[in-house]
Amino acid sequence: MKVRVLGCSGTIARDCRSTSFLVDHDVLVDAGTGVGDLTLDEMAGIDHVLLTHSHLDHVAALPLMVDAIANRRRTPLQVHALQATIDALKAHIFNNVIWPDFSAIPTPASPFIRFHALDVGQTLVLAGKLVEVLPAVHTVPAVGYAVSAGQAYWVFTGDTEHNPALWERINQMDVAMLVIETAFSNRERELAKRSRHLSPHALADELGSVGSGKNYPIYITHTKPAETELIMAEIRCFDQQHGVGSAPSHDIRWLRAGQEFEL
Repeated sequence: MKVRVLGCSGTIARDCRSTSFLVDHDVLVDAGTGVGDLTLDEMAGIDHVLLTHSHLDHVAALPLMVDAIANRRRTPLQVHALQATIDALKAHIFNNVIWPDFSAIPTPASPFIRFHALDVGQTLVLAGKLVEVLPAVHTVPAVGYAVSAGQAYWVFTGDTEHNPALWERINQMDVAMLVIETAFSNRERELAKRSRHLSPHALADELGSVGSGKNYPIYITHTKPAETELIMAEIRCFDQQHGVGSAPSHDIRWLRAGQEFEL
């Protein structure tokens, strides 16, 4: 299984794209602005979209992508998300005011996109890959995902704050790689808490819940471009001085757009 990082920034700036990952060639996890770097053929090859939640930096490219590839597809694009996320998309984007309702055109029986509601804890098979819907704690209903092609899992937390249920589940998994958000620096830790994001201080607490003997690479995503260097410096400093949680041996790296991982 190949995971390609299309975007992993908390917002946009030059060379910064918001959250989107392409798994193999046919499953898209979130639809942030990074999708815009795909070719038309690459976009047309996507059959399934997994959305973590309804915030704009995770869905902004979805309506534009559907418009770009509609005449290249013979089957609807399958969009999987919590029902609350689907309801938000229908009410605020695919509402025939902001954008056409592609779930009803060209006809309701044969639309350009088809929505599928997910529940936390659900597992499904998409394009030969096993997907588990993981809990997230955010300002709107949200989830993360664990994806496997039959071996270890690629795990993406989505946007989340303190999340004991996540660790309870992934400590039971064979994890090949964890992608976890840290959106704000420690100087913004109160803002991070109010907006249900992590800061380096909160990240350290979360990683203290990693199970004994678990050792996998941890990639930091969703940093704000103006604070990325500070956030990573604070993570390194805390790790060196105190260890991250109870395990100073964590392999923590900064995720970058354009990276590809073979799992």
